[in-house]
Amino acid sequence: MPIVWTDNAEANKLLDTDPLALLIGMVLDQQVKMEKAFGGPYELKKRLGGLDAKKIARMDPDKLDAVFRERPALHRFPGNMARRVQAMTQAVVKDYGGDAGAVWRDAKDGEDLAERISALPGFGEMKTKILISVLAKKFGVKPKGWEKHAANWHTVADVDSPETMLQARVVKREMKAAAKTAK
Repeated sequence: MPIVWTDNAEANKLLDTDPLALLIGMVLDQQVKMEKAFGGPYELKKRLGGLDAKKIARMDPDKLDAVFRERPALHRFPGNMARRVQAMTQAVVKDYGGDAGAVWRDAKDGEDLAERISALPGFGEMKTKILISVLAKKFGVKPKGWEKHAANWHTVADVDSPETMLQARVVKREMKAAAKTAK
């Protein structure tokens, strides 16, 4: 069951086939609609002429910032997200030789997978759990013990239609409200 990431079939295909695009989409998935966040990697690829972790990692930060700010901006907070995406790609280059798929492909087990993902800049506990759910449910990445580290709520990993996207959005909103109340 494919994820209906955005209303753009090419953007969806990129996320389904390019591990770096998936990681970038996950980094961008905050404080914007999921469709905007997950459309970001496709737009970034068009603006850069390709998605390459090494190229993004070594780009002049001001030039990457400008690419993110080009209209329409890639995110509500383009400067902040340009820095986060660059930091994430730098980690992928340093720790995985620029091969984003190695983050999960080479994980020994669920614990290792969670550690590898959470070590990436831009990935806190919730985002790590969501990505593990996406990897397991949509890409068959299920190292032993993955379930313990996956999200146990409705996430983008469960989206396959406009209705389930709406449901994921409602759950996300409710979780944010509950977290605010808890503070």
